[in-house]
Amino acid sequence: MKRQNILTGSLWEEKMGYCRAVRIGNTVEVSGTVAIIDGVNVKSNDAHAQTLNILERVEKVLEELHVSMEDVIRTRIFTTDVSLFEEIASAHAKFFKNIKPTTGFYGIKQLVAPEYLVEIEFTAIANEK
Repeated sequence: MKRQNILTGSLWEEKMGYCRAVRIGNTVEVSGTVAIIDGVNVKSNDAHAQTLNILERVEKVLEELHVSMEDVIRTRIFTTDVSLFEEIASAHAKFFKNIKPTTGFYGIKQLVAPEYLVEIEFTAIANEK
């Protein structure tokens, strides 16, 4: 089967040797994604905005692979503070309330930098054509 890699230009992609997403056949895996914190729309203390930023960016990555958020079957949400569950969950629901992928919610000690509160991985199965 043909493999399609999606690179987003992140410095980390070369540094670590990974890509944002891989599609093989109708299966798509999206790497753990954190928000782009700009200090205005997305702040280091705003888990809701970070989650929305992640979801919006991944939606665009999936579109490059001719896949939609409706094709997402699993999300894995990692957070450094599980008390932020409501903020994260409400942002997740804006995209997935009707789709309802399986989801894991994990409290972890830290992410790659202290300003990140949330990281999400995705699995999608593209519709058969």
